Amino acid sequence: MTTHILITGASRGIGAAIADALTTDATRTVALSSADGDLADPATPDRLWQASLDRLDGRIDVLVNNAGIFEDNPIGADDAEWLANWNRTIQVNLTASAQLCRRAVLHWQDRGGEGRIVNIASRAAYRGDSPAHWHYAASKSGMVAMTKTIARAYARDNILAFAICPGFTMTGMADDYLASRGGDKLLADIPLGRVAMPAEVGEMARWCALDAPASMTGAVLDVNGASYVR
Repeated sequence: MTTHILITGASRGIGAAIADALTTDATRTVALSSADGDLADPATPDRLWQASLDRLDGRIDVLVNNAGIFEDNPIGADDAEWLANWNRTIQVNLTASAQLCRRAVLHWQDRGGEGRIVNIASRAAYRGDSPAHWHYAASKSGMVAMTKTIARAYARDNILAFAICPGFTMTGMADDYLASRGGDKLLADIPLGRVAMPAEVGEMARWCALDAPASMTGAVLDVNGASYVR
């Protein structure tokens, strides 16, 4: 049976690599980009879920939550601006993912169980991030905790959940960061000597979505070149 897959944030970088890895003769994929809807709007995730369900003939087997933002939020910002930035990042990175996870779990329960969630979190969930990115680290830590909770709650229904935590990955955003922050210093913190490639994360997501053994549910997989080892 063809596997029906929904991927968010699939227009570039890690998301595009995941979409490429999951595009096979045995899958049908809806790969959403930021142009499909503003996830900062709480009404968007439910709309995207229903639209994707319609495009996939009423069945989604795998949900990959990759969409996210990484925006500065300096501690010295105006109070209202700081809070607005915090809320926007939490909504896009965590709450929208939670809304889609909820829709997925309810969908699978209605169908008698069985489905997979792959949440793309970050090394920041464990290591933290820069002083201007409290909100980003918090959102990704929340995603990891949510993934573990879903795995524990619904494993008996064969609803499986996995999280992947990339460190720096060679996307356009990483290119800019390497150039602005001093690439040599950043790379010196990565024992592998390079940042991860999007295709590496894509392959991990493909494996979790299609091939990972059920007993692995709840696992959090790192891809950071040993820059943070738990």
